[in-house]
Amino acid sequence: MLIKLIRSIAVNASGKNNLLFASISTEQLIRRASTMNSRITFTEDFLFRQLFDHQSSTYTYMLADLDSKEAILIDPVLEQVKRDSKLLRELGLTLKYALNTHMHADHITGTGYLKKLLPECKSVISRASGAKADEYLENGDIVKFGRHSIEAVSTPGHTNGCMTFIIKEQGIAFTGDTLLIRGCGRTDFQEGNPRTLYNSVHENIFTLPENFRLFPAHDYRGNMETTVFEERHYNPRLTKDIDTFVNIMENLNLPYPKMIDKAVPANKQCGLYDIPTDE
Repeated sequence: MLIKLIRSIAVNASGKNNLLFASISTEQLIRRASTMNSRITFTEDFLFRQLFDHQSSTYTYMLADLDSKEAILIDPVLEQVKRDSKLLRELGLTLKYALNTHMHADHITGTGYLKKLLPECKSVISRASGAKADEYLENGDIVKFGRHSIEAVSTPGHTNGCMTFIIKEQGIAFTGDTLLIRGCGRTDFQEGNPRTLYNSVHENIFTLPENFRLFPAHDYRGNMETTVFEERHYNPRLTKDIDTFVNIMENLNLPYPKMIDKAVPANKQCGLYDIPTDE
């Protein structure tokens, strides 16, 4: 019914309606509607929570197997560890891993503090990050919690150690700072390289199914998620050719990150920096 309506509007629209569809073909509209209506539904035994730190605009993700009660956190923030550990207790979950998509420069990771509060938890990060952790990931490694599993895919460019975490069964991926909603991570500090980032996105994220939902490490405009389809068509930087993208990234002229001199040294040590003494 929706596709029939779209076809009718696209073919017969006039006046104001025509303006809405003037630059979009009927096929594009049908494809967009089909993609929006084919979102993969989470399985009943899968828990997903998106948490937010207002100071750094960082998203932390809590995922769990509701049968085994094993949980993981992706990109925890030091100042939010008590919030996260409280939620884990309330939900009756055991934190198995605290993962970082990369070595952050805009906040201190909460993995060190989490390990202090929850000794059974192990810290995990890409080996290429250069940071300390209990376990290191290489491209293609699998992280399991309960019956669920994450595939860790190397997507460097923002930093050498950036990884995207993919859960194919649930139709989701966590892109860290490599791909943001209608944007991407900076490439002008740490080991940033715009050509590398462009190739990482186009080869490893844009090749996922178009209805996969994408969850970044940050958003500064109130957006919470996107899809492969949306970013392939509407990302103002990554829809360009690679040379245009490189030129854009090399001329952003952004200010020096205010937390980098504190965050990077701390995150190299798994966030073991100014951890609160009171529990």
